[in-house]
Amino acid sequence: MTQIQQLVEAALAASTADGCVVLAEEHTETNLRWAANSLTTNGQMRTRSVTVISTVDGSAGTSAGVLTRAVTTEEELLDLIRAADAAARTSAPADDSAPIVENYDNDDDWDSDPAETSVAVFDQFAPALGAAFDKWTKSDRVLFGFAEHHMTSTYLGTSTGLRRRFDQPDGRVEINGKSADLTQSAYVDQHTNDFTDVDAAELTDGLRQRLDWATRRIDLPAGRYETIMPSGTVSAMTIYAYISASARDAAEGRSVFSGADGATRIGESLSPHPLRLYSDPDYPGLECAPFPIVPASAWGIWSVFDNGYPTGTTDWMTDGKLTNLISNRGWAARNGAQPHPPVENLILDGNGTESLDEMIANTERALLLTTLWYIREVDPQTLLLTGLTRDGVYLVENGKVQGAVNNFRFNESPIDLLGRVTEVGRTVPAMSREWNDFFRRTAMPALRVPDFNMSTVSQAS
Repeated sequence: MTQIQQLVEAALAASTADGCVVLAEEHTETNLRWAANSLTTNGQMRTRSVTVISTVDGSAGTSAGVLTRAVTTEEELLDLIRAADAAARTSAPADDSAPIVENYDNDDDWDSDPAETSVAVFDQFAPALGAAFDKWTKSDRVLFGFAEHHMTSTYLGTSTGLRRRFDQPDGRVEINGKSADLTQSAYVDQHTNDFTDVDAAELTDGLRQRLDWATRRIDLPAGRYETIMPSGTVSAMTIYAYISASARDAAEGRSVFSGADGATRIGESLSPHPLRLYSDPDYPGLECAPFPIVPASAWGIWSVFDNGYPTGTTDWMTDGKLTNLISNRGWAARNGAQPHPPVENLILDGNGTESLDEMIANTERALLLTTLWYIREVDPQTLLLTGLTRDGVYLVENGKVQGAVNNFRFNESPIDLLGRVTEVGRTVPAMSREWNDFFRRTAMPALRVPDFNMSTVSQAS
């Protein structure tokens, strides 16, 4: 197999377009899956792909041809280059166009081999999971779920001479615990870089506690309830706000971040609490590439022209005030603004000190909302979202969980929620069930909301 760096150099040399960006990715993956307290499958995979972004300048603007294929030989690579160059010459000018990022100094280890993962990443986790199977079988309850670990080495080269490389480890575990008759269900998950921080006993013991809570069923009507949102559900709502925070959409009056007369809401207070929402490529445990890796432009925020642009810590909200919106380099240049490409992690911090358990203990009466799913947008102008609860809504009274509550459909805006929060807990690593196949690296606090809108009762189990 051709060395991956050679593919990048060969692609750049072969391109006849005015500009070229090449992303070569080596991806390895390993996984475990289980059902009813028994391991069902495990596997390992390896893939290699190359994305070529060819650009052609014209009197009306710059066009781009973007193609991604699995490539192992230089012959396959030449076919890909020719196709991308041809696509660029026949495409209309791109509305997110910007000059290809110029070369700059960096200390990436361009010449080393791609990093890899293997089943050895589960050496600590797998035996602990097996012990949990035994415990759950004896208690007449069952575990379902999977664990997976990815390692992606990306090599980025440009016709301007830039060479960057980043190794991204990325893992997750999702576990459902159920009663033997499958009428009671609870769910936990966790993001991890290497599984050394995943405690299978702790996760499954937490599920056992939730199933114990669920032995008492409490039916409640739709309505507005004081609600404690653990970090995972806060992550679900906050990620939606983040990917909706396009500066262009806001300036053109199409989003919740739009102000009057073409202005945006930057500088406006969104929360009475000193909340800071930010991204930091070096945040411990949530490390991500310090430059965009974009194989396709999307949603008005990701732009292939931003590949390789250096990013650092970016504040999106500071002291409860909107600080920045996501803007690609093309839009920013045309509007005299500073570019702020998206970064692949997100942290919300409000200087809270209480744990989730402490917040529960200090509660007179509230719902504990552990997971959200099937979230969809209703109104972009207010960012009103609708979705369902699943696998765990509980009633807290006098500092203790009293039982499991029926599921609901909810209608809420994450921006409105920020303005109504009455308590902010301690920021901890979090993973959203709704977005865990797309955006896993977040850290969030638990939040208390006085009037979360459970709009209707759901029959979902």
